[in-house]
Amino acid sequence: MRKHQLGYFIEDLWTKGFRLTDEDIRFIYFGKNSTNTPDWKVVLALKTTLRFQQELDGSFFISILELLGDEAIDTTKDALLLLKEKGLAS
Repeated sequence: MRKHQLGYFIEDLWTKGFRLTDEDIRFIYFGKNSTNTPDWKVVLALKTTLRFQQELDGSFFISILELLGDEAIDTTKDALLLLKEKGLAS
């Protein structure tokens, strides 16, 4: 896993034309740090939020982050299965 996976993902969004504000980026890192969530879960929460909300909705993002923050979720496959059970992934 890349050490700065979240940073690369945010940069990739920028190059694709999806502009997050500095405030949005600070909020994403605030959520990451306050929930002590690894980058890969934050990226998945961010992808899910942007897919459903078309923008960074802070409360939705934090809800997804807390859902994925469960210690029993330790693989992407487990996380996607949980999101699918909740109706947040196909």
